[in-house]
Amino acid sequence: MCGYARDPARRLALRPRAPRATSQRVLRRVLIANRGEIARRVIRACRDLGVETVAVYSEADAGAPFVREADAAFPIGPSPARDSYLNAPALLVALKESGADAVHPGYGFLSENAAFADAVRDAGAIFVGPPASAIRAMGDKAAARRLMREAGVPVTPGTGLLGDADAAVAAAETLGYPVMVKASAGGGGIGMVPCEDEAQLRRGFASAVGRAQASFGNGAVYLERLVHGARHVEIQIAADAHGAVVHLFERECSVQRRHQKVIEEAPAPNLAPAVRDAMGDAALRAARAIGYRNVGTLEFLLAPSGEFYFMEMNTRLQVEHPVTEWTTGVDLVQLQLRLAAGEPLGLAQADLAQTGHAIELRLYAEDPARGFLPSPGEVTRLVWPSGADVRVDAGIEQGSKVTPFYDPLLAKLIVRGETREAAIGRGREALRTLSVEGVKTNAPLLARVLADPAFFRGEVSIHYLSRLLEQKQG
Repeated sequence: MCGYARDPARRLALRPRAPRATSQRVLRRVLIANRGEIARRVIRACRDLGVETVAVYSEADAGAPFVREADAAFPIGPSPARDSYLNAPALLVALKESGADAVHPGYGFLSENAAFADAVRDAGAIFVGPPASAIRAMGDKAAARRLMREAGVPVTPGTGLLGDADAAVAAAETLGYPVMVKASAGGGGIGMVPCEDEAQLRRGFASAVGRAQASFGNGAVYLERLVHGARHVEIQIAADAHGAVVHLFERECSVQRRHQKVIEEAPAPNLAPAVRDAMGDAALRAARAIGYRNVGTLEFLLAPSGEFYFMEMNTRLQVEHPVTEWTTGVDLVQLQLRLAAGEPLGLAQADLAQTGHAIELRLYAEDPARGFLPSPGEVTRLVWPSGADVRVDAGIEQGSKVTPFYDPLLAKLIVRGETREAAIGRGREALRTLSVEGVKTNAPLLARVLADPAFFRGEVSIHYLSRLLEQKQG
């Protein structure tokens, strides 16, 4: 163990980065350009592979568990993300001084930033993710729709980029209402506004442009036809540098609030085998069309009719990757690292199968009584559920301070069973044994979903949770 590299003398104790090889490379030391539970997840995968880890941390995270667990740790700036985890120059300095030969970006922050991926590679290190060209191709949502249409992947009827509200109104008359205004450079539900008529569209257009400009520095938007009653189903793919690509089946992500996922599961309930196969084939076509490498996810809208449409591709690891890991037996983070090192995929589509059922419950520091506003504070008491069929991916421990600077995700509770019904039962028990004090959480909401007869029957759509919240509890 190298200890904490918090001063120049400690930093120099780290071994220098191995020289670049001309073919396959062996990863020796990985810098994790992220924080919280995903940083800890990458540390575990690296430890299992015998790879050293380097954490980076902001002032707010100096005492966080992931900082302590890494082999070395480098401060990168003040607490706000823009000054630390989004500060590419500071991350590149840490990369150079740590001697790391690879960077794992996690998800969020700079994980889908093509310029950062290029900068890492220009520094002589490996970016644990796809080529920057693939990130760019999928980063512009309007351009991505064109690429997918050319590749034969079903795409929701929509438009190209729109210059003003008048153009949006004219396009909507052709598409037919309802429509969704979407930010071309967006993600995480930001810059998405559903509109039922012209008045809503004019207001929604201005709102989406403003939010997109403030969040991404790019106010470009386009329209898509809004599919009522749709589900959000995604396909996990993996590809190597030798031309092999497979999908690892689907995840159901329809239980979401304000376009943010709350509960995910695999397999997707009530999904016809023919639709599952068609979605998998479409995902493979999409990956091949952009020369994809490493792990990624194709997100689709699934209409009640069984038709499905491409929404976007996430060119990174997903928060909900554990449900795929537990139903396929494939460690996706280790696979990412092996693929980044140039190893062949080592998986054939015919050899992959889903076994059992897994559900992920996202535990947020949110106050349900205050409209789910973030609930910062100190975690004064913490008891995690345990058992062979329960996995906890957490960014906190007892005594951790939850700050207002970052996403309020505290942990993911992942449960599994031989059947979906068994997995739901284990999820209910996990929530009964969970105890978090000092901050408010959304645990009551998670328990309410698992107890809902409609959820138990698998009757979900992207509007499911908003409708459940509108119902009065007896």
